[in-house]
Formats: sequence, structure tokens, C-alpha cells
Amino acid sequence: MKAVTWHGKRDIRVDEVPDPEIKESNDAVIRVTSTGICGSDLHLYEVLGPFMSEGDVLGHEPIGVVEETGPDVTHVKPGDRVVIPFNISCGHCHMCGLGLYAQCETTQVREQGTGAALFGYTRLYGQVPGGQAEYLRVPQAQFGPIKVPEGPPDERFVYLSDVLPTSWQAVAFAEIPEGGSVTVLGLGPIGQMSARVARHLGHRVIAVDLVPERLEMARRHGVEVIDAADADDVPDAVRQLTGGRGTDSVIDAVGMEAHGSPGAKLAQALAGLMPGDSAAPLMTRVGVDRLAALTTAVEVVRRAGTISISGVYGGMTDPLPMMRMFDKGITLRMGQAHVKRWIDDLMPLVADDADPLGVMDLATHRWPLEKAPQAYEMFQKKRDGAIKVLLRPGT
Repeated sequence: MKAVTWHGKRDIRVDEVPDPEIKESNDAVIRVTSTGICGSDLHLYEVLGPFMSEGDVLGHEPIGVVEETGPDVTHVKPGDRVVIPFNISCGHCHMCGLGLYAQCETTQVREQGTGAALFGYTRLYGQVPGGQAEYLRVPQAQFGPIKVPEGPPDERFVYLSDVLPTSWQAVAFAEIPEGGSVTVLGLGPIGQMSARVARHLGHRVIAVDLVPERLEMARRHGVEVIDAADADDVPDAVRQLTGGRGTDSVIDAVGMEAHGSPGAKLAQALAGLMPGDSAAPLMTRVGVDRLAALTTAVEVVRRAGTISISGVYGGMTDPLPMMRMFDKGITLRMGQAHVKRWIDDLMPLVADDADPLGVMDLATHRWPLEKAPQAYEMFQKKRDGAIKVLLRPGT
């Protein structure tokens, strides 16, 4: 089959790789019909290469059709249309029982000291082949696959794999009071959907970015925006809109590659130039994140407010303004999305023909799988208005 594979920094290819097979009794194999490129995939393209191996299959946002199942998989069958959550969880361990599926004790990657295994995402998370491919083997398929209706286009449901649960959790973790306000930093796919979810739940949303197409998309969905390229001081701009107080909550949807962090950008670049065997241990011991978004969040949020972090961070000793955070009484919440925890909230919204979250207005590019290298480059460089790219195997 054809699959998108990693061969080095900014070196993504479409290769022929072996077809996946059932290996365990609770496996399934799906034929992928659409699969997204996530902002987190760009971290592999640019920063997290030391944790990759040549030929790793990328991607963790697939929707498709079940081709085959092991004998222990009974809730889906061949021919069913399914979305696959990006994290691999069993559904029956202690953590899954708490709804903390991203910390599943069955699939935790203990040799790396990390949480549940993820599709297509480095040795840190199990090096499981990903979903930017024609076919995908799905471990723990007795629990993971989400059955969705036939008929509507893939775009109605594909974001249940990651974008929508991550955004819903970002808003839930932000603990916005009833009728309260939230600032969303970053208007990539997660920021866009976090803003829409917060608006849908009745909150005031102010969003910050510097890419014109992203700002315009947010405006279409009723979000107040601040163009960071024009604002001399983003926290001050937010305070001017909120009676000098700041918003009740902030969602950091940017993460480790924020603009405005030149020192950390240099550290990331230097680490990326080192041989993988040397760079990986270094990155797990030092601070290499660009923290401009997080430090902005600390200044933007009102006193005793909450910051919800959905953007990925990868450093281990990043300096934080602890005195400022303590003085303001800030609460921090963060982590990988517990995908299946939020599906019951989201399914009625994506199944609704009225499209209350605007899922049909997110993808800006829909390309065949073979064009993945060009799609990665375009998305990473924010060219041609790229906000969300979907790849379609077999087209």
C-alpha cells in the first residue's frame, strides 16, 4: 500500500509499504478514506525528528471503512464506517475507567515514561504506524473505533479523531464561568474549533493570531479577533476589551513552536542538527520550547483565572514565570485529549445538518495522498491560505 513516511527533517515521502494485517485478536484493519495533517505532525516535520526513525508512517486523524476484525472485536464489523481516535486506549483499565483515555495503562509507553500510545507519533508514544496511508491496523479495536453514519461526507466526522475532542477538552479544561470570556491564542485548526465550541456554549471569545486567512475564518464564525501583527502588546489589547481585567480563561492552542521565541527557536534548530542518538536524550532533559504563547497566556488571563493548554510542548526544563503565576493565582490544565470521553457531546453536533460547529468550513485543501510532501510544505509555511489539509487515499 501507499503511505506517508518520514525520512528526515522536512523530508516526507509517499512510499510503498507492506499492507497491515491482524496481529492480535482485538485488532481491526480499516481502509482509510480521508486523513488529516495535524499541527502536531508539523512538530515531527520540524522539531521532533530525534524521536523518529526513517520510514515511520505518519498521521493520526483517519476515517475509513472496516475491512477486517479480530475475533474479540464485536462492536464494529467489516463494511462499517468508522473514525479512529488518535490515542490508543483499551477502555477497561483503571485510567480508562476514570475517562482518562490518554493515560490508558494498557497502552502506556512505559519504556519512555509516557502516556497512551498514539498513532503515527514517534518512539515517545509507541512508534505505531499511522493513518496517512491507504490502510491502517487499529490495535485495541474492541474499544477505539467510533462508528459514524453513512451518507454525509467525511468532513462531517473526520475531526472526531482529534480536532474536535481536543478542542472540546480545551474548552472544558478552561473552566470558563457561565457567560464568561476566553482568549484563544492561535487560530490553527484546534484554535478555530476551540473558539467555535466556546461560542456554541455561550461564552465570549477573543482570538489572537497573525495570519490573515486564519483571522478571517474566525470572524466568519462570530469570534472577536486581535491581529498580533498589528497589536503592540497583546495582553494590553485583551485588557482593553475586558475592562482592564483580562479574560476569565485562556486557551493556548499554539505550543512549542510559538512565534517570538528566538532563543528557544535556536535551541530547537541546534538540537535538530544533532545526530538522533544525541539529540533525543538532550531534548528530554532540557527546555527547548518556544514559550511566547504560554507567557502571553499568563499575562492575558485575569487573576484567579484558568489557562488550558492544548498546544503540544516537548521540553523538560522550560522556565516559567512562577512568581507571576503564583501571584495571580492561575490554574493550569493541559494534556492529550481523552478522545472518547467527549464523543457523546460532539456526535449530535456533527450529525446535525445545520452544522452548528461549522465543520464543513475548516478544511482549506483536499489533496490525494500522493501529494502529501507538497501538502506538508505548504502547511508548514502557511502558504496558499492553508489552515487544514485533508489527504484522500485512492483519489
